[in-house]
Amino acid sequence: MQKSILVVALFMALAAGSPAAPADVALDAAAAGRFAQLALSCVHLEYPNKIAHVLAGDADVQPPRELTPVFFGCFDWHSAVHGHWLLARLARLYPDADFAGAARTALATSFTEARVAGETAYLQGAGRISFERPYGLAWLLQLTAELRSWRDPEAQRWAATLAPLESEAAARISGWLPKLRYPIRVGEHSQTAFAFGLIRDWALVAGDTTMRDLIDERSRSYYLADFDCRLDYEPSGEDFLSPCLAEADLMRRVLPPEAFAGWLTKFLPRIPGEGNATWIEPGIVTDRSDPKLAHIDGLNLSRAWMLRGIASGLPAADPRRTALENAAARHGEAALPAVTGGHYEGGHWLGSFAVYLLGGSGRPQAFQH
Repeated sequence: MQKSILVVALFMALAAGSPAAPADVALDAAAAGRFAQLALSCVHLEYPNKIAHVLAGDADVQPPRELTPVFFGCFDWHSAVHGHWLLARLARLYPDADFAGAARTALATSFTEARVAGETAYLQGAGRISFERPYGLAWLLQLTAELRSWRDPEAQRWAATLAPLESEAAARISGWLPKLRYPIRVGEHSQTAFAFGLIRDWALVAGDTTMRDLIDERSRSYYLADFDCRLDYEPSGEDFLSPCLAEADLMRRVLPPEAFAGWLTKFLPRIPGEGNATWIEPGIVTDRSDPKLAHIDGLNLSRAWMLRGIASGLPAADPRRTALENAAARHGEAALPAVTGGHYEGGHWLGSFAVYLLGGSGRPQAFQH
């Protein structure tokens, strides 16, 4: 009960703006340390492991640490990637915290030239053109954006070491999108809208205007004419991302506030103009030991940050902002107490979603259109 009260209080502090925390962050070092421990316990834990691996022959039958020598922990590749992102973000925000030394050691262990060369070679192997596309690749770019933003000599070395992998991920995205005729509107890993948001935020940090322009063009092509997205059809039983809210959270990055406000009126016409928080209900988790059913905790966390993002993309006087913020708080209250690591099925990845929400990631004030 005490932990539940704490995490809810942290979320409410984010909504209000906490003067005791670093800029735009509502985590204190103790709470950050608990989330960091979730990642520290798994980024180099090889088993259990779920690999998405194409076998071209007997030689491809190898343990995860040999196949992908950087990102072999945390049950699957993309969770290992955003587990490293979590450690980088929290160590950057709290360099003097008790967990910071262990986080830096874990990052230094992973980010060596030899390991990155092996990881890059794996991605470039035959039959892997769609590997972790787009979710894992987008998180990889978000990881390198975090390192690029960390004004620390060791972090800058890690960013340079990861540059070949970063380039490979960006090249795969930029080569794929012109051929992708239709958006992917699911609530799991292959969704395009959420990945586009991560990739666009990376492009702004990296100064890659070509990628930014490609994401903007594809976003407008896929989503600008959309209308009346049916939130009452969500969630599907295994969603951890909202198709409707992720699309709106992307488009607030692409459109200026007045244009976004008009688009949102057509796209989500049922957002109330008063402060009602019950217009969108948090998802209900029935079994946190089931890896797919536990996705709903992630859905509530990602909905919370998407709702906040949508609100921040509207003009300051827009009356829908209060309802969006209140619904975000309600989703945070539903999910944050569950991020305990009590079940590895959620513990290997939900910490990253909690830090993305509470740590201010994806916030529009950090980027420019």
